[in-house]
Amino acid sequence: MNTEMIAVMLGVSLVLGLFGLLAFIWGLKNGQFDDANKMMQGVLFDSVEDLNLAAQAQKKNNKDNKEKE
Repeated sequence: MNTEMIAVMLGVSLVLGLFGLLAFIWGLKNGQFDDANKMMQGVLFDSVEDLNLAAQAQKKNNKDNKEKE
């Protein structure tokens, strides 16, 4: 490969990288990555049985951890 081709490839990769960085910054400023309600909506769609099982498992873990201490 000649140096002109390497220079073109380097230039194109830098432009694409800059474009990706600008798109990421734009997404951060516009709140594209804010997902504060994700966990709450997950709770809304769980059944009562699943929530009871999760609570029992957490109680068991807490009890086991206390016994180890």
